Amino acid sequence: MAATPAHRPPMGWNSWDCYGTSVTEAEVLANAEFMATNLREFGWDTVVIDIDWSDPSAKSHGYNVAAPLEIDAYGRLVPDVGRFPSAADGRGFTALADRIHALGLKFGIHVMRGIPRIAAERALPVLGTNATAADIADRTNVCEWNGDMFGLDHGDPAAQAYYDSTLALYAQWGVDFIKADDMLWPYQAADIEAYDRAIAASGRAIALSLSPGRDLSLARLDHLREHATMWRICDDLWDNWADVEANFARFARWAPFADQHGWPDGDMLPLGRIGIRAERGEPRDDGLLPAERQTLMTLWAIARSPLMIGGDLPSSDPDVIALFTNADVYAMHATATSSRELFRESGLVLWAADGPDGTQWVAAFNLDDTARAVTLDAQNLGLPLSADGDLGGRLTELWTGRQVAGRRVTEQSDGARGVAPGSAAVDIELPGHGAALLRFDPAS
Repeated sequence: MAATPAHRPPMGWNSWDCYGTSVTEAEVLANAEFMATNLREFGWDTVVIDIDWSDPSAKSHGYNVAAPLEIDAYGRLVPDVGRFPSAADGRGFTALADRIHALGLKFGIHVMRGIPRIAAERALPVLGTNATAADIADRTNVCEWNGDMFGLDHGDPAAQAYYDSTLALYAQWGVDFIKADDMLWPYQAADIEAYDRAIAASGRAIALSLSPGRDLSLARLDHLREHATMWRICDDLWDNWADVEANFARFARWAPFADQHGWPDGDMLPLGRIGIRAERGEPRDDGLLPAERQTLMTLWAIARSPLMIGGDLPSSDPDVIALFTNADVYAMHATATSSRELFRESGLVLWAADGPDGTQWVAAFNLDDTARAVTLDAQNLGLPLSADGDLGGRLTELWTGRQVAGRRVTEQSDGARGVAPGSAAVDIELPGHGAALLRFDPAS
């Protein structure tokens, strides 16, 4: 695989949920500085500029038809200097990437599959070839939701040369992370492979994220692992419970395969101050309840999804920022193995993951609207018992830091319904749409 492997799921910030197509250099830097000061120690280290950084006419609430994208003499997108003034005089994103790197962070950009329509219409030359953009454009394979690009005719070697030229430019700028869009719905295998080859040819370590993920089949797993660092498993996620709940089934399917060979991605975290100039909705604090936010973070963390914050960090509520600074949660996210769903029935969902030296993690989720108290059999959670039938270690709820006591069950009763004598019961209170995240540390 040419795209850079990651030994933990990537973590960072993306401009889409708060600024849509219209983010500015100053806004990117403000979020990068906040991340470096407040979040980097917890694993957050990547700053990503999403779509249309080359469009001088970018606006909120959607894309521009026939957008006047800024391109160079070889049909490659370059930043709009109105929003990114440090890109003037052909410098591209070099100065911005340098400032982000100086903060100890990585720099990422969004790209679309294919070649700019305006480059094909102008028949601009493809660097290093005798072909033009018009020669390699595939007008039969155009993105269904953004018409800025034509597809590429991968039967022509100049198509690969074009991707190689764009990645050479991005590497020159200092790009560390690329979110390549319109790759997965429908599944564009030739483009994925060509883009991966272009990253290898660039000579720079660049992580490759693929989108958008609608209707993605597990049959693609081996191909994805071979060519990408991470890949979306859903369409865009927004700040409503229905979007969050729908990802339970997707993560149950994909999370067992999350490891350094590639990371199934549940999309950005639509948390904090979003919609400022976004594609979706007016400026707002996210519409999720506090319990729903915690559920989102618990599921994404135990499933080991990449984590990209979508809210504007400096203006987000401190209670939201606190969700990103729990060292115990992100230690699990970084080191867990064998993440898996154990149980889903009548609104109760249980997950587990393994850790080093006998450490285990268990997450309990309540998908119902109303609170519930649950009594769980420790052995149904995969937790060991001591020789005398007690829980064989200590349970800590990671969001609150509180200890959760197990209790030995000696007779079958309503007081420990569903737990047989000889096992241990674990009692948990879950708010509506809420979650608990438990770490088990075995007795020494």
